Amino acid sequence: MNNYEFVFTAIKGLQAGRPYYVAMCPMKLVPKLFHFSDSEIPAKLRAQRVLNKSRIPEMVNYMIDNKKNYIFSSLTVSIGGDVIFEKFSIDNVEQENIGQIRIPMDSTLLINDGQHRRAAIEKALEESPELGDETISVVFFLDVGLKKSQQMFADLNKHAVRPTRSLGVLYDHREPLSVLAKKVVNEHPVFLALTEVEKTSISNRSTKLFTLSGIYEGTRVLLRKSRKTKKITKKEENLAIEFWGEVINNMKDWNLAYKKEVSTSELRKNYIHAHGLALQVIGKLGAELIEKENENYKKLLKKLDKIDWSRSNADIWEGRAMNAGRISKSNSSVILTTNYLKQVFGLDLTPEERNFEKKFMGE
Repeated sequence: MNNYEFVFTAIKGLQAGRPYYVAMCPMKLVPKLFHFSDSEIPAKLRAQRVLNKSRIPEMVNYMIDNKKNYIFSSLTVSIGGDVIFEKFSIDNVEQENIGQIRIPMDSTLLINDGQHRRAAIEKALEESPELGDETISVVFFLDVGLKKSQQMFADLNKHAVRPTRSLGVLYDHREPLSVLAKKVVNEHPVFLALTEVEKTSISNRSTKLFTLSGIYEGTRVLLRKSRKTKKITKKEENLAIEFWGEVINNMKDWNLAYKKEVSTSELRKNYIHAHGLALQVIGKLGAELIEKENENYKKLLKKLDKIDWSRSNADIWEGRAMNAGRISKSNSSVILTTNYLKQVFGLDLTPEERNFEKKFMGE
């Protein structure tokens, strides 16, 4: 064996009859020890996806901006080389699964899962070297060749499912817009009773009418914020809560659903306003009304209940909110549906909106 080694205190485990090891590694050693396959190597000869460099800055900012409460999951690493596991003895009793792994320095330590975390750690250390003494857990597997490493990558990602947008908003207590969306829901009984907080789509049997992600998006466009905004003022928070309260007051069908005088499934089947698209376009309308009319917007919102939101009114909604009778969430649908509302409210269209309108009208 090579006389020079990496030594990690580790816990030994067993999966599929083969040993693996879990250890803590100082952040400052991560870029030096662990490698990922070169992006120039053909995919069939690599063990993981090509590094997407555009993801790194956001992950770095996450670490730097949240030094007191960031969290990174474990790196998964394959060891290409001979490994020795030495058991510890505690009070003269040999521990079966606690000890240290000794890895020759000429071994290849290849990341199977976590190459973006590794790259983000490397960049974050350039800005905040003090993070170097913090640790990340590493799961070591013994490498048994390229095919096995590729299969490990496939298996690790096969069952990985991103949380729904609504669930992401629900569990996010840091992002200002997520926090505000939940406040908006909690402030209004209609939203609180009728909002699906886990899913981004609503089944036909559901008793819910809105999604948390839909309210998030409607509030975001109301305040004209990007999804990466880092601050919501108290004035903006109050405005959002007040605005959606006024909207609810002027949407008779929403209130009937809250009182259970009409089923939510019936509304979804028959009306445009029972879909996430409506929250977004009403939010965009609200941003324009507030800018042009200030406090007077509240009186103007009474027009919302005068609009024929029925999906059967194809002369208005087909090609705008619907395509072949189905609700559309495309960018063009958002713009064209907003255009209609702005025309009802007597608001001027922007040059971009006019271009979309001309195409829609066949001019």
